[in-house]
Order: sequence, then C-alpha cells, then structure tokens
Amino acid sequence: MGQLSERSAGAAWEHLRRLPVWLPPALLTVAVTVTGLGSAQLWRDELATWSAATRSPGDLARLAGTIDAATGPYYLLMHGWTRVFGDSTIALRVPAVLAMTVAAGLLAVLGARLVDRRGGLFAGLLFAVLPGTSRYGQEARPYALATMLAVLATVLLVTALRRPSWARWAGYAAAVAALGLIHLIALTVLAAHALVVLIAWWRGPASAGIATPSQPDAGRDRRVWRWLVAVVPVALLTGPLLVKARAQQSRQLNWVHLARLDDLTALPGGVTQSSVVGGLLVGVAALGAARLGRRALLPVGAVLLPVLLLFAAGTVVPLWVPRYLVFVVPFACLLAGAALAAVAAPAALVVVVLAGLLGLPDQAALRRTHEWPRSAPVDYAGAARVIADGQRPGEAVVYSPRHSWLFLDLGIEYHLSDPPSDVLVTEDEVRRGDLWAAECSQPAQCLAGTTRVWLVVSGRHTEPLAAVPGAKGDALRRDFIVTQVWQRPGLTVALLTSRPDR
Repeated sequence: MGQLSERSAGAAWEHLRRLPVWLPPALLTVAVTVTGLGSAQLWRDELATWSAATRSPGDLARLAGTIDAATGPYYLLMHGWTRVFGDSTIALRVPAVLAMTVAAGLLAVLGARLVDRRGGLFAGLLFAVLPGTSRYGQEARPYALATMLAVLATVLLVTALRRPSWARWAGYAAAVAALGLIHLIALTVLAAHALVVLIAWWRGPASAGIATPSQPDAGRDRRVWRWLVAVVPVALLTGPLLVKARAQQSRQLNWVHLARLDDLTALPGGVTQSSVVGGLLVGVAALGAARLGRRALLPVGAVLLPVLLLFAAGTVVPLWVPRYLVFVVPFACLLAGAALAAVAAPAALVVVVLAGLLGLPDQAALRRTHEWPRSAPVDYAGAARVIADGQRPGEAVVYSPRHSWLFLDLGIEYHLSDPPSDVLVTEDEVRRGDLWAAECSQPAQCLAGTTRVWLVVSGRHTEPLAAVPGAKGDALRRDFIVTQVWQRPGLTVALLTSRPDR
C-alpha cells in the first residue's frame, strides 16, 4: 500500500511538472473558493459593501467624505461590477474569487523566480488549500484584491531589478498605486521592497537574493532613484486618501483595541483562519527561510516588516486587525514552498494535502458563517423570511440597535424585495452619506397611526420590548404589545400590534 501511494504521488508530480507553473495553483484555488461560494450569507462587512456599491458615484463620494474613505476606491470598483453582474451573494463575491486565483498563480511565478520551479509550485498549492484563502476569497471585501496586488507588485519589482527598464518600473508603479488605493495598510509591503532595492543598489541584486542575467549590471546605480520615481505616483494618489482615512479613524475603527504582545502569537491563526494550519505554515516557512539564506530577504521582509509596522502603530493607535495583514500570507507560503522543494516531490505533496486536511473543519465552518466567532452567527436571511411570511400592507419595521456594526436594517433589506416601511427614519444612509440612517427624535409621533410593527432586535430575547432602550423603547412599550416572537441565530423578531386602548 505504501509503495502504491508513493507511486501515485510520483505520477501526480510528473503530471504537475509538465504544466505551466502558475496553472495548478490557480486551478486548485478557483476550485476550492467556488465550493460553497454562496453558502454563508453576507455578513456585516459585506452588507456595508452592498450598501456602498449600489449607490451612485456621487453618493459614494459623499460616503467617502463621511466614513470609510480608505475603502472608497474598492466600493467604486464594486459599483461598476454590480451594475454589470448584479448584487447577489455570489456576484458580490466573485471578484474576490478571481483575485485569489490570480494571486495563487502569481505566487507560483514569484516562487519560480526567487527559488525554483518546484518551490513556486508548492508555494501556490499550499496557498490554495489554506482556510484563509477560501475565507477571504469568498468575501465581498478588498482583502483578496490587496493580496493579489501585493504579489503582483512584488513580481514586477523582481522583474525590474533583474532587467531594469522604464516600462518595467512603470508597471511596478501602477501595481503599487492600485495596491494603495485598494488597501492602504498593504502599502507596508513597500518596506520590504525598499530594503531589497537598497541592498541591490549597494551590493548588487545577487546580495538581495535576486538572480540576474549574466551580462554586466549597467543599471545598478540607477535602481534606487528609479524605484523612488516609481513610488511618487503612489504618494500622490494615496496621500490624500491616507489623510482623510486618518481623520475618520476614531469613527471607523472605534471597535478596535490597542495591540498587545499576545496578538502576535494569535496572528498566524487569524490570517490563515486556522490555528493548527497557521502553526504548520509558520514552522515550514521557518525551515524554508533557513534554506534560502539571502534569497529569503524579500519574502521574509514581506512577512515580518508589515506585521511589525502595523503592530508598532497598533500599540499607539487602534489599528491592529489580523485580516488587514492577509496580504502577507502568500510570502509565508513562498518560504514554505522553498522548504518543500528541498524534499522529494511525493513528500512535499503529502505536506500540502496534510495542510488541506487539517483545515477541513475550518473550511466547513466558514461556509456556514463569516461571523467571528463562528459559534455566533447572525441569521439576517432567517429573520427576513419571518417578516416576509407574515407581512401585510401598511406595516412598519423597527430596528434595535440602529447605529450598530451589525447593520440590522441592511441585513433585512438585502433579503426583502419589499420591506415594511422604516417609519422611524428621517434621513436614510444614502442621503446622509453614511452607513447608518438617522432616526426620528420623537418616536411616538413617528409611530402614530401604525397598527402593526415588526421589531428586529440583536441577540436572543424572550421579552424583546424590554431590550429596546430610550425613547424608542418607551414609545413601543406604551403603544404596542407583543403578539408573537421568533428566535433566529443572533436575532430576535417580534410582531407588535397596537394596544386596544391606544
């Protein structure tokens, strides 16, 4: 049996070896990420994407001026996408699938250039089976695009260092500018790029781990200033965005705490979406870094420098969010691929398969919900079905809390083609240029004349009226009684009818 397995693995390797290095990782990534693509319903962050992407460009500009400027370019991109492909759950997530697929292929190409063909292939295959690749490849948020652009920019940097030309540096500049517009924090990968460029200028590309053609290095003295010229457009494009995002930080990231040392130990599990797989990746990547020597400079820098920079900033300003660093995962996989390239191909394939098997429980869990922790899902679709099944003309809906990152109103409205009237809204989120609507300051007056109200409350409550605070709760308790209550994961839906003596 052992000989049969070894023979089968050897045959599989022979088939892989004949294909373009980028093709197997790309095919495996798209196969994994499209599996169960629409199984988990949109979670709160994706609801924000849907809300923004379905607005006009003018409304998007107003939103960027109020909150979430850093994500504005991504929202504009998704606006164009939804105009063509619609706003279904699968349609909203397909750009992330495509981005992760391209990232896997580019990673294999990068690994082939920095290590060898086998190293690139195993790096791409390992990246494809990580739960984090599925998680962020199935999310309508910018992290998959940032991952793709970070790898693309690094591939173009290596190309420009090996064979310098203005055309190659222009391609690099475009990729980095796009990276900054999609995800500002991903620009921390430039620290690794700068380090490699400086060493390549000082001691030559070989000292920076970049293999070059055998001809004399005529462009050595021009590398630094060409790189500086290449990043000028990045500063011009992303500088104003960074300033605006910094001004919005206290509102946009008011849920984030200052970074602590134990956050670093939890990072591998956070970015790979599996503590076991994350630990395996770190261990194999460390072996690969030791094997590569100076060739490890770029991938090690692309992993460590963004992590350390964000952690240092996060100890002063609340910025530390593990998913913001998903773009470093391919570079860790590149190091792991270098380690796997040093062993027999069947053994390396076994490690890739093992990583995939270890991640299966997390793969299954993330296809049930994107919420974290996964043991606390929020069933917007289930709550919306309750309302749809019992809805009558002229009814109202009330949400509590309204101003919450749960986006209760967006979650219900996404799943209802004709939701009940949101009678407490005085100015919706589009007109406000915000993610939240403004509510009536005198709820009793706004509810006057309403006989049936659907109340949607976050959490599980046997007495949902008691869970509504402030004047809104007072008005509901005074004028309505609870007729029926439905419990759905993360939500409570209650049908309220007016009191007979009202």
